[in-house]
Amino acid sequence: MTSAPLLYGSALRDRLMANIARHDRDHGRLAVDDEGRRRAAVAIVLVDSAPGADHVEQPPSVVAQLEPDDRRHGDAANMAQVSGGPAFLLIRRTARMSSHAGQWGLPGGGLDPGESAIDAARRELHEELGVDLGADGVLGVLDDYPTRSGYVITPVVMWGGGRLELRPEPAEVWAAYRIGLDQLTREDSPRFLRIPETDRPVVQLPLGDVVVHAPTGAVLFQFRTVALEGRAGERVDHLDQPVFAWR
Repeated sequence: MTSAPLLYGSALRDRLMANIARHDRDHGRLAVDDEGRRRAAVAIVLVDSAPGADHVEQPPSVVAQLEPDDRRHGDAANMAQVSGGPAFLLIRRTARMSSHAGQWGLPGGGLDPGESAIDAARRELHEELGVDLGADGVLGVLDDYPTRSGYVITPVVMWGGGRLELRPEPAEVWAAYRIGLDQLTREDSPRFLRIPETDRPVVQLPLGDVVVHAPTGAVLFQFRTVALEGRAGERVDHLDQPVFAWR
């Protein structure tokens, strides 16, 4: 018997908040503070979405400037049937970024001095997508994820309160997609690979016709297990990134 489809509303909001509250958050079992890592935060923003392909990208005049072999030409086709109902925001970064250029990710970035992870996630969401959410929109915080590139990422789960109007910052965000939560629970997701460079499993999350890797893939996998499925205590810090993301 198939489960009833998720609906965007207060029942889902309360369920996610309660599930996250039951999770005994891991504040860093790897003693990351002692490793000199830099702190960052990302926002998992829950929004409503229209069926099909619900996204915002740079204007056609900018798209026309892409080289013919630029893989971003295929983004819209690869994400043609990923939205409808409850969704989260996923961004494609521009090729001009000094790090993680052209990669898929969640809105976010490094913490400013004296800034909390929640405040950083809210600030980055505004800077990258033009969205202002108050502190009352925060549903909870998931486990820190230490990256190969020297960061500790804190995922902040936020409730958008609707579909939201997105205004991608041209210098940082190529496109912003509303990805249906049902993409996180596909039968072919997640995938775990073994590579010779690490003895840890490398996680992949298929979304549409693309594959998203850790750290984003790991963070979203924990959101699925803890927030959506209520599996408190599920950890993801043992899941590794592909070699190209180690830099």
